[in-house]
Amino acid sequence: MTTHGASGTGPAGGTGRPSGDRAAGGPASAPLAWTLTEAVLRTVEEVGGYAGGVYLRSGTPGLLRLAVLVGLPGPVFRPWWRMHANRPFPVAEVHRSGQPVHLADVEEAMRRFPQLVADLPFPFSSLYAPVVAGRERFGVLAALRPPSPGVPVSPRDRARMTRRARHLGEALSGLARRGTTVEWSADPVCVQRSTASAPPVRFGSFDWDVGAGTVTMDPGLLRILGAEMASPCSIEDLTSLLEPEDGYALWAAARQATGPDGRPAVRRIRLKGPDGGLHLLEVSTRARRGSPAPDGGQDTADGTGGPSGAGGSGPVGVSGVPTPVVAPDGGAASGPPGGPGAGTAHLTCTLVDLGTGLVGSDATDRLPRAILAIDRLGRVTYLNERTERLLGRPRALLAGRTLWEVLPWFGLPFHEEQLRAALLSEEPVRFLARPERGRWLSVSLYPGRDGVTMVLVPEDGPVEGAPEALPGAVAPDRAGADGIVPSDERITALYRPVALAIALSEAVTARQVSSVVTEELLPAFGGRQLAIYLLSDRRLYLAWETGFPPGFLEPFDGVALDTRMPGVETLTTGRPLFFESMERLGRTYPGLPLDAQTGARAFLPLIASGRPVGSCILGFDRPRGFTPEERTVLTALAGLIAQALERAQRYETESAVARGLQDALLPHRLPEREGVETVGRYLPGTQGMEVGGDWYDVIETGQGRLALVIGDVQGHGVAAAATMGQLRSAVRAFALAGHRPQDVMRGTNRLLIDLDPGQFASCCYILLDPESGELRAVRAGHPHPLMTRPDGTAELVELAGGMVLGIDGRASYPVTRLRLAPGAVLALFTDGLVERPGEDIDDGIEALRQALSATGSLPLTEAADRLIREARQTTARPDDIALLLAARWPKGV
Repeated sequence: MTTHGASGTGPAGGTGRPSGDRAAGGPASAPLAWTLTEAVLRTVEEVGGYAGGVYLRSGTPGLLRLAVLVGLPGPVFRPWWRMHANRPFPVAEVHRSGQPVHLADVEEAMRRFPQLVADLPFPFSSLYAPVVAGRERFGVLAALRPPSPGVPVSPRDRARMTRRARHLGEALSGLARRGTTVEWSADPVCVQRSTASAPPVRFGSFDWDVGAGTVTMDPGLLRILGAEMASPCSIEDLTSLLEPEDGYALWAAARQATGPDGRPAVRRIRLKGPDGGLHLLEVSTRARRGSPAPDGGQDTADGTGGPSGAGGSGPVGVSGVPTPVVAPDGGAASGPPGGPGAGTAHLTCTLVDLGTGLVGSDATDRLPRAILAIDRLGRVTYLNERTERLLGRPRALLAGRTLWEVLPWFGLPFHEEQLRAALLSEEPVRFLARPERGRWLSVSLYPGRDGVTMVLVPEDGPVEGAPEALPGAVAPDRAGADGIVPSDERITALYRPVALAIALSEAVTARQVSSVVTEELLPAFGGRQLAIYLLSDRRLYLAWETGFPPGFLEPFDGVALDTRMPGVETLTTGRPLFFESMERLGRTYPGLPLDAQTGARAFLPLIASGRPVGSCILGFDRPRGFTPEERTVLTALAGLIAQALERAQRYETESAVARGLQDALLPHRLPEREGVETVGRYLPGTQGMEVGGDWYDVIETGQGRLALVIGDVQGHGVAAAATMGQLRSAVRAFALAGHRPQDVMRGTNRLLIDLDPGQFASCCYILLDPESGELRAVRAGHPHPLMTRPDGTAELVELAGGMVLGIDGRASYPVTRLRLAPGAVLALFTDGLVERPGEDIDDGIEALRQALSATGSLPLTEAADRLIREARQTTARPDDIALLLAARWPKGV
């Protein structure tokens, strides 16, 4: 469900790169960006990780956005920039529950979050902690590190994650109190980790007076920057020559070097030289207090010590406008960046130019292979002479560029997947790629702490088994000397369980599971026939079939477990049965009816966690063998299918209970009152649990008034239906007791909080006086109603709103007064009637308004049927729907 227009202190706005101004949906404030960046950098370092990030709430209810990504290239992980709170992923689970999640290895991740492993099938460990302050939830802090198979995440690392997330929550709360909008609506900021390389040889240096905001450069750095650069100059002049994301890297180094522990920091940044080319620089920073600057000057003693002090500046946005840096608690820094107290701070920064003068050693130049290295953000840090010749471009033009600029074919989905595998698993990866027709490259990726080294070897002559496809296609590989063998069989074997697992995770009924198997499993193995039998009362019943002659399987429906048939014996023995030909099947089971004279069959047991579920039959038109790998893969996939079917059976049982519960709780008839007509409609969803928590009601209260009620409980299933029943009873009890509308809503809100079902709800309550037509309405995060005027025009009725029910016990619900004229119709509805996947809800509300206006003089029952007709005919309806129409007629009509 979606909440709409709830009033309160909820933030609204967007974020992005630091900037001096804050337009709605525009760039983020520097305090927010830097608070998040510093928290992620420290977290990754403390838990021994190689990457991390923080998801922050956005302006869209239920949507989290990746705000900061450390140690990984943003474009490669674009599919994970957005995360809905209802998705089956650790980030969503942590945000929903408020509890941390620690996954030590891929096995634990598969048990708890199979969708995560299906999307990222690589060995890595991940730690997640909620970022909260009191009852306010800001987002989720995450760290990635090498796996520790069989060894749980240590209590020390769990405590570190929790502590860092708590500190971040406190800092964000401080920012919010000072007027910063703590939301993110832009692309993530990608930040480089500190490098593990040794201290560089001095090539150039500058002294940064943080308090004054000035930089004094030595002759070496001036030579890099060119004659037009003056010294001393402002820090803005220097950072204006950096790429936007490198401004973050420089300021992060400054905060680390001037922090409480004063540790030196090393960063790699790109700087624009006088020739317009990019120079790749390795910058080492250290704090220096009270010592002379390179020009012989002396530090002053009255600096504020922080970039937000007098004359100081913070990170520079795209426009070059400086913005202040704040302390972790959200206030202005009272010392050096990240520092503990006042006092002038100087930073001495030494640089090594790895850019236009980038020359590999003679040893790598003599190798018969092209070697190219990238950092963890995907920027080229090294390439040898062979790479220059292979790409046909000089090193000076390639260093500092992104991998996608140097090798555009790495933007293809398959190659992105290989790079993700190397970055996340930190294990070598090898594959074949075709950057252009007729030319193949053998590509090897060797990941490490600071990046990935790539080896590119041209394949001379035709590649055996290589498909003729578009550039970037993948060909079967041969085993290399390094023992990395990602053959076509390995790639296919990886694809099959991943693709099937992804599809099965979304299927919740036995029919949907069977359809997924038909669409994913049969084509992968070249099958033509499929039959699925489910176990019930020690008999196997046919649940799904495709490809068999009509009526052929009917005699086998309901067979007992003591029958000698392959479909039965595969389940009772727990062993799969493979028959390379129909002749062999007939010899093994004499007298067994066969549907064809040629072909092959596989009989798979469907067993979930040791519990028999049924059996699966795969049929092939031609005789074929089954390799050991295919037998293993099919057996493993049968286990996935069994788990999905068992889950589907539980869903269908629970759904039946929920439907019965909801049927009992929804009103079977509405009260009749002279001059007023009411009509209600309810439609369950067609996906998932189907039954949700939508409800409507009409209550006869004291003094001849009618209460019109509609509501929507978060979620689906028995829990949502049960909560709906409790809320409906509560609203009815408060209304019958004669409470005012605002008191009815406040009382229901407190009751839901006391019950603590782990759910929230929206609601709209309108008290109607049939004689005068007076309406007194209150709304708790629910869509605004619509009203048709007596002249047939329909409009949206804007009602004052309050917080959804079940969140804040102190929430208030203002009353809106209006009038329902004779001949007018009021329409209350839930969001399922107006929401469509991929469409704006406002468009859905406008379509409903036009449909309501078109009902004209139709009887109210026909108008209600017409309004839900399109939804009733939709086969893919993710949410349930409730609709309540109320009309006031002139007397005597």
